[in-house]
Amino acid sequence: MRATWCLTAGMLCGVAALATAQALPPGYPNKSIRLLVGNAPGGGIDITARVVAQKISEKWGRNFVVDNRPGASGLIALDMTQQAAPDGYTFLVTSGSLIASAMAQKRVPYDVRTAYAPVSQLTALYYMLLINPSLPVNSVKELIAYGKSKPGALNYGSSGIGGAGHLGGELLASMAGIKMVHVPYKGGGLVLADLISGQIQLGFTSTISGMPHVRGGRLKGLAMTGAKRAAAFPDLPTMAEAGVPGFELINWYGLFGPAGTPHAIVKLLHRDVSQSLATPDAQSAFAKDGADAAPSASPEAFRRVLANEVADWQKIVKLPGFADALR
Repeated sequence: MRATWCLTAGMLCGVAALATAQALPPGYPNKSIRLLVGNAPGGGIDITARVVAQKISEKWGRNFVVDNRPGASGLIALDMTQQAAPDGYTFLVTSGSLIASAMAQKRVPYDVRTAYAPVSQLTALYYMLLINPSLPVNSVKELIAYGKSKPGALNYGSSGIGGAGHLGGELLASMAGIKMVHVPYKGGGLVLADLISGQIQLGFTSTISGMPHVRGGRLKGLAMTGAKRAAAFPDLPTMAEAGVPGFELINWYGLFGPAGTPHAIVKLLHRDVSQSLATPDAQSAFAKDGADAAPSASPEAFRRVLANEVADWQKIVKLPGFADALR
């Protein structure tokens, strides 16, 4: 989905006008802009990043290049962004659960609330509990019964230790009273690949990446993790409806720059991201896969969202089942 977009005279004039009005660095942007993603291609974060990259490339007339840097459960991309020059040419798309849990688990030596320049929340999303069709169950209750009859026989995958998929698996194991084996990967796309091939039996994946495989019959969806059913899957129950009362798993994807990124660039990118996500085709791209375009009201509002997420994860990592899995 990478593409090079040609500058037109109109685009150049538009950027120049914005530079004058908002005190952007002279000539900005005058080269391609890197969009770091800490996951392998194919997962929800990667898909979201590519929608944003295409939209802003079209609007700015400069190529936004998605740069996948999987590894260390997403920490490689976090570190690269934190260490990047704050010149407006490096940004990061990541999930709220990843960036907040990394700090809560003390897996990064810096405070994520001050190490980055929050630009905008991009989407709000729930997760799907997916299983390989060969598993002889057709509901969450049957899955729980199977897990209780075969302790340790169920392997679930996640995009990394401490991420939302890991939390979902540990919450299910704890709340349902079953024992499962956690298999961490370098991205959601790799989880789906092994789930489809039968190397693992289940996993909580983003709807944006899992839904096409459910529709294609390669995977079976058992439940959604939101408080209500998803419009895209009205027949799929929530986890609470399916037999695990109180179970809820929600996440968001967001756009960040390194701390010190000029505020004029942050404001401009926030504005154009918000406008782009309001377009029917962008909303359709997310909605058809179960995610909602959800840009924050301002970069400052997004900073508060991140702070609240960190506070929540500082409580989550102290939960007995989750804490044991991190040791």
